[in-house]
Amino acid sequence: MFLYSGPERVFGNFATVDDALSRDGKKLAFAMNGGMYHSDRRPVGLYIENGAELARLVTSAGPGNFGLLPNGVFCIEDARFTVIETRAFAQAPLPCRHATQSGPMLVIDGQYHPRFLEDSDSRLIRNGVGVSPDGARAAFVISNTPVNLFEFARFFRDHLDMPQALYIDGNVSRLHAPELRRSDWGAMLGPIVGKVVDAGRPAQ
Repeated sequence: MFLYSGPERVFGNFATVDDALSRDGKKLAFAMNGGMYHSDRRPVGLYIENGAELARLVTSAGPGNFGLLPNGVFCIEDARFTVIETRAFAQAPLPCRHATQSGPMLVIDGQYHPRFLEDSDSRLIRNGVGVSPDGARAAFVISNTPVNLFEFARFFRDHLDMPQALYIDGNVSRLHAPELRRSDWGAMLGPIVGKVVDAGRPAQ
């Protein structure tokens, strides 16, 4: 996870993260916007970076997609990935090295979020993350065309066979994928999630 490049200064986009990594001979093999944020780009809900909690968990319902309970947490531990419902996380916190809270949950124990409507006309370019049952693999997905939340959840459950998946955002969804010759620009971002590799390695 990446947020601040200095005191009260956010990275804001993929290029500034890549530039900072290059000083240590590293680069982004992949990156995506990594969570919802306030107007000053502070995270909405839990945010952990390199073991430091920079924003607290929010367990209450609220406006917008984030507050459409159940929402959840994407957690990167030392040896596994987890997507977990927020209140379950509050009862038994995981040792996350990195984490971001977002919402709503897309898929919960193999079931769609109970509030989703199959025929909803709320369609956006959306991005999210799902986790394999064994926690060994996390799949980050961005839609090519506007989709509703039910359709987006169905992709994780029925096409990727992932029993847990979390919505990250819509409208501001951005992808940095050098192997696809793609790096989206546009709105400045808050949290960013990415995979870091040595600069000499191919971006896979």
